[in-house]
Amino acid sequence: MVDSRLAARIDHTLLKPAATARELEELCSQAVRFGFYGVCVNPSAIGRVARLLLGSPVTPVCVVGFPLGATLPGIKAAEAAAVVDLGARELDMVLNLGAFKDGLDGLVREDVAGVVRAAAGHPVKVILETGLLSGEEIVRACGLCVEAGARFVKTSTGFGPGGATVEAIRLMRRTVGPDVGVKASGGIRTREDALAMIEAGADRIGASASVAIVGG
Repeated sequence: MVDSRLAARIDHTLLKPAATARELEELCSQAVRFGFYGVCVNPSAIGRVARLLLGSPVTPVCVVGFPLGATLPGIKAAEAAAVVDLGARELDMVLNLGAFKDGLDGLVREDVAGVVRAAAGHPVKVILETGLLSGEEIVRACGLCVEAGARFVKTSTGFGPGGATVEAIRLMRRTVGPDVGVKASGGIRTREDALAMIEAGADRIGASASVAIVGG
């Protein structure tokens, strides 16, 4: 039996570079069939995905500055505006980790704010890559993202070291409070994994094993 309440919290994700049109079509078909919240894909795929999901309740989600976060701020903002024009209705951007580690908080804040402005009111999630951050850095990064207008903070790209952990989710939730979302992503493969993240404070789950997670 499919867990529809859990499905409604999941962004069904396909971010591998060699994803084909047929795989994207299956991804969207599964999202509609199982009732996932969103479908999260790369910028080159978002136009196709938005068309496939048209008329359904599933949200087209697109990554920006992915997976390294090292893109120039103006390019990130331009990419954000372009994918919104193509039909993205939520954006998952990657934090500029090098600038963050260098203590360039103003640059990092403005990098996020530029994408928030370009998103034209659509929610922006900021991927922190928590596997590369200390607890103190996670707290600082969350603060910068909230100040910049992000609607969510997110754990991982799935391409970096480690993935979502219960400890990171708890810390992120305590830091951002009840009014900002927390998305757990990276290494979530079972229903038990997903439920542990939700219990720790995650509002949303990003996963490619979504069908197995909900019992499909």
